[in-house]
Amino acid sequence: MKNKYAELEEKNSGLELERQKLEKKVAYYEESLRLSRHRQYASSSEKSEVDSRQLLLFDEAENESDVKKPEPTVCEITYTRRSRKGGSKPEDDFEDLPTERVEYTLSEEDQSCPECGGKMHLIGYDERREIEIIPASVKIVVHAQGIYGCRRCERENTHVPIKKADVPAPVIKGSAASASSIAHIMTQKYMQGVPLYRQELSFMKEGIKLSRQTMANWLLRAGKEWLYPLYNEMRRKLLEEEILHADETEIQVLREPGRASRTKSYMWLYRTGKYSAYPVVLFQYQETRSSSHPIKFLNGFRGCLHTDGYAGYGRLGAEIRRCGCWAHVRRKFHEGIQAVPQEEQPTCASQKGLEYCDRLFSLERDYAKLTPEERRVKRLEQSKTVTDAFFAWASNTPALPKSALGRALHYALEQRPLLETFYLDGRLEISNNMAERSIKPFVIGRKNWLFSCSPKGAETSAVIYSIIETAKENHLKPYEYLKYILENMPNTAPELYHTILPWSKELPCHCKLKEQTDSMAGDNDESCDHASDAGVNDSAE
Repeated sequence: MKNKYAELEEKNSGLELERQKLEKKVAYYEESLRLSRHRQYASSSEKSEVDSRQLLLFDEAENESDVKKPEPTVCEITYTRRSRKGGSKPEDDFEDLPTERVEYTLSEEDQSCPECGGKMHLIGYDERREIEIIPASVKIVVHAQGIYGCRRCERENTHVPIKKADVPAPVIKGSAASASSIAHIMTQKYMQGVPLYRQELSFMKEGIKLSRQTMANWLLRAGKEWLYPLYNEMRRKLLEEEILHADETEIQVLREPGRASRTKSYMWLYRTGKYSAYPVVLFQYQETRSSSHPIKFLNGFRGCLHTDGYAGYGRLGAEIRRCGCWAHVRRKFHEGIQAVPQEEQPTCASQKGLEYCDRLFSLERDYAKLTPEERRVKRLEQSKTVTDAFFAWASNTPALPKSALGRALHYALEQRPLLETFYLDGRLEISNNMAERSIKPFVIGRKNWLFSCSPKGAETSAVIYSIIETAKENHLKPYEYLKYILENMPNTAPELYHTILPWSKELPCHCKLKEQTDSMAGDNDESCDHASDAGVNDSAE
């Protein structure tokens, strides 16, 4: 009888263990299903609904108070209205646009007074302002080079000398391509996300036959001949920096030698930090995600590198110090919240982890106007208290390893040495968001053009994206800057290519956004005038 009871108890214990395992499995599958549905159907926003300052470790009154913030004021301007915050401009602002004035006046016959018959004089104008948009127009420009000979030598039957007028070199020899047409196609594809086949259809609707094959050839040749030299010079400048950001994303390339068309390839991104004097954003296409690629690209770099948690960056040399990304930590806790039932979300452990991260980002916003050294001191005084409390909490929070919470905790604890690097220098960021923002235009464009046909096309795309994104970082107009490059580089000696880089003070003002032009004019009133004159003289127009 006792043996029977012992056998039943043993069997019951085994069933209980099996039940617990099955419960964990079911919980894991339910969590995975909720997270999958959230990723597929819900908003991708990671904005917190709960204010991080409600974290019980900190005093809400002290955190929420801002004695310097003024009370809302009311201005009396013939009628009462609330004044705009900070004197901000309206959302639609046409102040900087060129203006054409059209005046409507009475004819001489109609200027006689209907009362006395005398001549009337102009009192003033009633004005209305309209914004006029002129669609892109296409025309053929014939560059006629004058050829001169000597009549006297012709009459005397001697050698007749021939002279030719100077003419700008073409961007592509033997081609109908112009600097403006290539710049337009580049900005349409790589900034507006319009694939070549859609551009081809758009041209056809305007009665223009320009095939996508021809446009692709123009991009490849212009990129190779004129943009690659600038790309290489920008890479040299990037490696001189002390702080960089890096990221990578997938790209599909169809005709890679020895690889299936659906094999994943990668577009790598490297960019300068917030305090760089020469902002640079560079893309690089590679077939794989191997750590050998950043090792080779960053050869010669000495400093701090912001990255995500990808292990491949861990094989960089000792001369490069990695800085982790708190945005990735926060993202994993946000996913942990979405993985639990909705009624449990406000009190779940992932919510606690998210609040720690939000508090850290809130402090960074408070430090935004400080100098790097002041920021470093504040981080050690305040941010370190938050991170120490966070890691203590994370170390003592139980979670299943494969659950969303377990993955978030493991990621944070594993990345701790990298996540604490930002204490060393006030110029460092607490996230790699700068790289993610820079790579986003490529990711958005990829949704439109989907793939590259060949490695050569992917390499050219990387170079063009680099020029456009670096131009934007330097407050340039991408189309105008690309047009300027393609007009001037064929007529510029290689040793002077540095004068065409995005931060060059010799760039004409029409390439720059107005804010940048105004700031430069304040620093040096003659710089823009000189550059503008040079731009006119060098122009193919």
